[in-house]
Amino acid sequence: MSLIELTATQAAQKIRDGEITSEKLVQACLDRIEQIDGEIQAWAHLKPEYALEQARTLDARRQAGGPIGPLHGVPVGIKDIINTRSLPTENGTVLDQGRQPREDSRVVTLLKEAGAVIMGKTVTTELAVFAPGKTRNPHNPAHTPGGSSSGSCAAVAAYMVPLAIGTQTTGSILRPASYCGIYGFKPTHGLIPRTGVLSASSPLDTIGTFARCLEDIALLSEALIASDPGDRYTRARARPALCDVLATEPPMPPVIAFARTAVWDQADETTQEAFEELVEALGDDCNDLPLSEPFDHLIDMHRNIMYADLAKNYASYYENGKDQLSDTLCGMIEFGQKVSAVDYNTAIDGQDLLNSGLDMVFDHFDIIITPATTGEAPEGLESTGSPVFNSLATYCGTPAITLPMMEGPNGLPLGVQVIGPRNDDARLLRNANWLMKRVLG
Repeated sequence: MSLIELTATQAAQKIRDGEITSEKLVQACLDRIEQIDGEIQAWAHLKPEYALEQARTLDARRQAGGPIGPLHGVPVGIKDIINTRSLPTENGTVLDQGRQPREDSRVVTLLKEAGAVIMGKTVTTELAVFAPGKTRNPHNPAHTPGGSSSGSCAAVAAYMVPLAIGTQTTGSILRPASYCGIYGFKPTHGLIPRTGVLSASSPLDTIGTFARCLEDIALLSEALIASDPGDRYTRARARPALCDVLATEPPMPPVIAFARTAVWDQADETTQEAFEELVEALGDDCNDLPLSEPFDHLIDMHRNIMYADLAKNYASYYENGKDQLSDTLCGMIEFGQKVSAVDYNTAIDGQDLLNSGLDMVFDHFDIIITPATTGEAPEGLESTGSPVFNSLATYCGTPAITLPMMEGPNGLPLGVQVIGPRNDDARLLRNANWLMKRVLG
């Protein structure tokens, strides 16, 4: 097995045991990037010597008997809306070209405390919304990788790094993970602090993780969980033992609900057929879940919150550089400017209403499965695809993960989205692991 094929969990163990060095691992990743990134274009900012300097420092610390964190020496890609004091953070727009933060974001600080190597900044869509960046799908460069965490997902899928960080306000982790055929985890809203990260919509924005196996998702995500006074949605809590719980078997088989949701008709025919076959294969372990009428309005309520917040948070971009923003983003901001206070607050209140409904669902079911996307990655780079199936987990703030379990008619990946109860992230990962074994063996 080559160094770039190691999982993060394997690499961290080998570095701890002295079997490999962080410098050799980082160099192998840099060689891979040089080999293929001209076609994939996953990186916005990459300084090889900076990455190698971190690796050498970490190697020297281990050799001197210094403290070893759970990610010691492992390279991680960082979405370019997440502040880094040693690399630019340009937010995917020419309006922030050359922007250099004075401080690291909280998640970057947590990564460094865990011993990770900050490999570089990955491409984001424009201000983490819908206008695509330059990144292409590693499975077929003529297709989109999804967005907005395009570069983070593609870099992991293409074996440029074992781990990467992304963000989601609608479907920016779950959707690209489906398109690129890897695992993408959106934890419970507020579990990972967003201090020092571009804010699109605080009631919705969530930091998440990409990896090529569930063990790595748990390893990376657990290191990022913290409370922070700069993010009012976080709270002091014991850090969930994601790795330990994932390593155990459920005490009994999870009870699975299959939700078509109100947007089922937007799924491709082949996607609908694939999920019908999945449900049939699960047999008595899975039951249909008809969601109640209030869930039919979820897309509209999510939109009212997100677009109104974009109008507020991106006002300076719009007022000072509208001519350099995409028509798509301008249209979203202009829609948001017209959302009334009544509609906005009704949508905010709707989060509690729908969560009450989900709480009752999870009294009877352990997880909900839905498509992660309407189909496989669309051809062309003009769009990042539809996120409609991801709005449920984002709007309600529940944890969700995309599992690379299927393949579309063109041979491109097709993911299964698994949703769990709020603040029960560890059990979600364990149940997702059970589901993978149950279906794929």
